[in-house]
Amino acid sequence: MIIGEHLGVNEQGHLTIGGMDTVELVKNYGTPLYVMDETVIRNNCRLFKDAIGKYYGGNGLPLYASKTFCCKEICRVMKQEKMGLDVSSGGELMTAIEAGFPAGDIFFHGNNKTRDELLLAMEYGVGRIVVDNLSELERLEDICIAQNKTANIMLRIKPGVEAHTHEFIQTGQIDSKFGFALENGEADFAAKTVAKTGNINLCGVHCHIGSQIFDAEPFKLAAKIMFGFIERINKSYGFTISELNLGGGFGIKYTQQDNPPAYGDYIRQVSEILHTLCDEIALPMPKIYIEPGRSIAGPAGITLYTVGAVKEIKDVRNYILVDGGMNDNIRYALYKAPYTVLVANKANEPCTYPASIAGRCCESGDLIQENATLQNCKPGDIVVVLATGAYNYSMSMNYNRFPRPPVVFVNNGSARIVVKRESYMDLMKNDV
Repeated sequence: MIIGEHLGVNEQGHLTIGGMDTVELVKNYGTPLYVMDETVIRNNCRLFKDAIGKYYGGNGLPLYASKTFCCKEICRVMKQEKMGLDVSSGGELMTAIEAGFPAGDIFFHGNNKTRDELLLAMEYGVGRIVVDNLSELERLEDICIAQNKTANIMLRIKPGVEAHTHEFIQTGQIDSKFGFALENGEADFAAKTVAKTGNINLCGVHCHIGSQIFDAEPFKLAAKIMFGFIERINKSYGFTISELNLGGGFGIKYTQQDNPPAYGDYIRQVSEILHTLCDEIALPMPKIYIEPGRSIAGPAGITLYTVGAVKEIKDVRNYILVDGGMNDNIRYALYKAPYTVLVANKANEPCTYPASIAGRCCESGDLIQENATLQNCKPGDIVVVLATGAYNYSMSMNYNRFPRPPVVFVNNGSARIVVKRESYMDLMKNDV
């Protein structure tokens, strides 16, 4: 049941992460507790950078999707690993800036950027603003004219590719709130509009087809469609598009049933398509960007809880009640996200006990996982949910005024706090 080479079981039968005993981590930091293996994060960054180097001759850059997990320390790690950064809000942008991340390597996303956010992006000189719609383009042009500046942009395009994933996390088809559609002429009209501006520099185009994708074929099809769009608008409007951002969405292993390909294999297969297209139409290879997020941080993280009670409802189900819940992992409540759940202090015992893991929020839907099978469990045990490094801390909240958990990084036998545990006083600091 152990998923990930950074996880193990020690002589005491306790789950370990990065060589550290999870039971000891709970003694030191309490629960609920997010723990992330920094080595896994860095190694995953290097997998993507190495693949870009190998298959595109270094003519590209992976951009860490900071919506996955954002704090100052992860931005510092990305800077050290020479990654780019994808941000989707003023808050993510300011976190990166405060962490000392170079603004020129930041790409600013979002389907409804406010004027203040665009002003912030221009003030700090982000590398690219990924424009989502014509209203945003108009706001940005007004700012550029007023400031006598030029904005370097990409257009977000919906390539019409439906990835085989949950409908809530499909973003490349026409019925999506993101980007300009190809089928109805929106994308061509957007390019034509940019061509008429004087302060907007169209550097490239962007697409993103979804998340948690295990098949390379949708990526290959999207790349082919996007390349056709580049060729068309270059000829029609006099552009020389030199950048192509193919987004992210690479799947990870949440359960034993998940079988994602090696990340380098995705990149290799797409690169073969693009190299062939470049040869066929005599276009230089654009600079390639990708946006891994979940695939970098997701496998690195776990969440630890203390069991407060076990309810066995005869002929119905067993409930394990933990001291966290939808506040620190909303993904199951949102779209039934599957996870692997274990008892960390009994990791060497067989998984024979069927139960649903429930939190302590005042909501019937406050469930982390239903119908799981884990080790026999009792109050005081430590339950661990694996592969929670992505979209758990990012989506955490204060419903019922529960403070958010801290985040601990482990690295080769040492641990450090990178996000402090919230206190009750933190919850009230903005009250008047």
